[in-house]
Amino acid sequence: MDNQTTAHQVASFLLETEAVKLRPEQPFKWSSGWNSPIYCDNRVTLSFPHIRSYIKQQLAEMIKQNFPEAEAIAGVATAGIAQGALVADLLEMPFLYVRPQPKSHGMANQIEGKLISGQKVVMVEDLISTGGSSLKAAEAVRSAGGNVVGMAAIFTYGFALAEENFREAGIPLHCLSDYQALTEAAMQNGYIPESAMPTLAEWRQSPETWKV
Repeated sequence: MDNQTTAHQVASFLLETEAVKLRPEQPFKWSSGWNSPIYCDNRVTLSFPHIRSYIKQQLAEMIKQNFPEAEAIAGVATAGIAQGALVADLLEMPFLYVRPQPKSHGMANQIEGKLISGQKVVMVEDLISTGGSSLKAAEAVRSAGGNVVGMAAIFTYGFALAEENFREAGIPLHCLSDYQALTEAAMQNGYIPESAMPTLAEWRQSPETWKV
């Protein structure tokens, strides 16, 4: 299955399970303060075994193709933990996960699991927006002695800011699906009318200032 077919299939699954909601006429408010016609929570797909299995298999294939040198999988807390564990199990690789910050008690760990110095690690995320939290987790792995060779995610909004952030960090990013595939699938499957497409395109170009 080629990348474009996979992107559209994943997008269709996200819409089918309501992991993604599109509401151009009544925008959501993100924690950043941005107004958005889209809300995405890919953890919802975990409740659907056939979709969960498909996403796991596609993430594993993407990692094998793009990061054949990988020696371990690291999930980004919290949404990347379950996805990362599923992929690591399929690939028969060690698994660990990374908290946003160290625990305030016990061993004060930020990384849970066994990380070997120099180990080649692929980070797994469910969603990429600006890339800030994902790259913070990758930096924690690097600081602990791991070699982050790349990041794999289910979905990306494809913001230019995210692309620049990953480029500056020197971490290749590969995603199963993206905003373009999502909006195309949404129109084709009747989730939104074709007349909503210009509004969705406008938001994608300038999300920080977009208003209805």
